[in-house]
Amino acid sequence: MLDFDEDEFFTQTSSTVALRPAIEELVARIQGGGYENIYFIGAGGTHAAVLPYERFFQTRSTFPARAVIGKEFILAADPGFGPTSVAIFASVSGTTEDILESIEFARDRGALTVGFTGYAESPFAAAVEVSLVSEPKAWPFDVQLLLFSAAFLSARGEFEGYEKLATELQSLPAALVAVAKSADGRGQAFAQAHAATDYHFLVGSGNLWGFTYLYSMCVLEEMQWLRTTRVHAAEFFHGSLELIEKDTSLILFIGEDETRPLMERARAFAEQYSDFVTVVDTRDFALPGISEEFRGLLSPIVADAVVDRFSKHLARARDHSLDIRRYYRVVAY
Repeated sequence: MLDFDEDEFFTQTSSTVALRPAIEELVARIQGGGYENIYFIGAGGTHAAVLPYERFFQTRSTFPARAVIGKEFILAADPGFGPTSVAIFASVSGTTEDILESIEFARDRGALTVGFTGYAESPFAAAVEVSLVSEPKAWPFDVQLLLFSAAFLSARGEFEGYEKLATELQSLPAALVAVAKSADGRGQAFAQAHAATDYHFLVGSGNLWGFTYLYSMCVLEEMQWLRTTRVHAAEFFHGSLELIEKDTSLILFIGEDETRPLMERARAFAEQYSDFVTVVDTRDFALPGISEEFRGLLSPIVADAVVDRFSKHLARARDHSLDIRRYYRVVAY
């Protein structure tokens, strides 16, 4: 497949699953440490990536958990953020300045700082108190965040089946390789159809809303310089639908959680009024070894494996490398 190293992908994903013992040790430390709240602190893609786990807590637990944008949080932090807080960060490169500043802020406030990264020798890993390291460039962070969230809530009696879920995740690396292979043809077809399309309208909901936001901003905008609109399916019918025309490209991310009816409603409208609707439905992809009860929790990582194929083919069709930047980490700002 185009720009896909199966062995590397498998090794990277396996390394995230292998963090289970360290994550469980962290959960035990937090449970016994008198901590009163958790903050998932991100920037750009790492902020978008933690939104499903803020939602995981807020729909299952009474324990306070919040996802925040680091740079804003530094200027306007919650009054309750301090020595009884756990601050969780992630960084692919280990060098993101906004995140490093946010870690420093959290440590100054006395919070326990936890970081997921792929580089043990990075400034990021050195800055956090607890560093959990996977293989370099392992992305996304969903496995680690899901293991953490499920283990934490399980210890509180607010999530059933943690042991089963954690065990089944061992089969995820191979399952995701199969997902990528299955999605490759769709990705190539999308790229051929939209090589010249300069505007895309993206819709998502539930634990795929963060991914919708991420793909719109961090891939189509940052990596391909394409104009996008992104809207939550619950808000789609409150103004944004007026932008839809027959030639509008819509990308709909449909997951398997309780918000699926919101996406089915948006899909029915989109397909009536546009001729260019692309649906990424995680239900379409087999996940051998994963129980039906847990499939919905994995929608963000399945969607990522699918649209990675879209991105790689789109970059070639548009002759625009995913690595090119005009401004991000190029100029001073």
